Amino acid sequence: MYAEKLPPHDVDAEEAVVGSLLIDGESIGRVAPIVHADDFYRERNRWCYDACLALYQRGETINQITVTHELTLRERLQDVGGPAYLSHLVSVVPTSVHIEHYARIVNRTATMRRLIQVAGDIASIGYAGAADVDAALGQAEDMLFRIRNTHSVQDFVTVREVLDKYLEQTSALEGGVDVALQPIQSGFTDIDRALGGLQRGDLVILAARPSLGKSTLAMNIAQNAAKDGATVAVFSLEMSRDQLAYRLLCATAEVDMQQLRLSTMGILNEATMSRVMAAIGELSDLRIYLNDASLQTVANIRSMVRRLHVERGVDLIIVDYLQLISGSGRGENRVAELGEITRSLKGMAREMNVPVIALSQLSRAIEQRPDHFPQLSDLRESGSIEQDADVVAFIHREDRFVTQEQWEQKNPTAPYPENLAQLVIAKNRHGATTSVSLYFHGKFYRFENLATDSQRD
Repeated sequence: MYAEKLPPHDVDAEEAVVGSLLIDGESIGRVAPIVHADDFYRERNRWCYDACLALYQRGETINQITVTHELTLRERLQDVGGPAYLSHLVSVVPTSVHIEHYARIVNRTATMRRLIQVAGDIASIGYAGAADVDAALGQAEDMLFRIRNTHSVQDFVTVREVLDKYLEQTSALEGGVDVALQPIQSGFTDIDRALGGLQRGDLVILAARPSLGKSTLAMNIAQNAAKDGATVAVFSLEMSRDQLAYRLLCATAEVDMQQLRLSTMGILNEATMSRVMAAIGELSDLRIYLNDASLQTVANIRSMVRRLHVERGVDLIIVDYLQLISGSGRGENRVAELGEITRSLKGMAREMNVPVIALSQLSRAIEQRPDHFPQLSDLRESGSIEQDADVVAFIHREDRFVTQEQWEQKNPTAPYPENLAQLVIAKNRHGATTSVSLYFHGKFYRFENLATDSQRD
């Protein structure tokens, strides 16, 4: 039954687009971002539109005479039906005022045709019976993603349109919290104040030297966001999901990893075991989804996130860590590959309308400087990390580089900064750069608001 149907198309709209251009060649600037030559179903309409585009790109006038000449040079004039067909195109449309409306019809029907084509290609993947189901699903999703990208048309908007959207969002928040519009709260008061929360569509780079706590801070943020009702997807390319879950359990129950291991042997005291069981109950209610596949590409991550988003909805994505993501192999070197990866992560953040936190290693250069203070240039294989990121934050802990004795020699009146951490916000597209102080409970794998910790102690 379906084989007898013609693919979606609208010949009248196609003729109206080309006819409008022949009447008013200046109107091509309004439709060039909307419709492409291969969007036309009728071949002769495609050839005519392509001739108009060629004239436009060369800065030449577009009218019936110049298009006739262009088609003659391309040896297509007789194929389209000669000058008589161009006259017909002029006669079918009285004015070019509605050319954008016609162009959107052509673009829409072309998208539907591509969808039909991809449906057939996806069916072929299914019939092939590949052994790797995830790879097959990823291939199918990428086909659909390419259609969406082809269909998406980004044109200019006025400042008023942007500000009207802002007013809609703020009025929605006043009338009742709309999770789809609201930034994600990290749970750290000073961080949320500095950044205004984790903004949707942002790529946030959280970087540090090894063992300074970047994975811990990321998982603390994941837990805080999930407590606030967010759905969090965590991709850990370094640690197993068991390690991540146990760290969350240590932080929540306030037990160290050694105690947690004792509990598996049944030799933990009743009070501590009670805290562990209560923490398990608390964590079990959180929507945190863990993936610990060690070999990941951005395409795989995007595919799995889209699947989770359809099933559960996703509000925050965490990737640990950037340098372990596999590139496509198209880059000339690792720096170029990493640039491609960060651009793709930024694209995913915008596509999914969620913040993406990507962890990153810092180079050893930090250890050679007297103050050991992190800088943007310390980002390993930096490529376009700094350029693509909306926020770049570093974890700095003075007690990891300076002993208490060395500190007291240089700072006799200041207390030794044991377990104190600074989150250095070195880039912030939404505000000023600053430094936020946190307290680090290493044995519990937990960062805390410094004020909260001071009040408790």
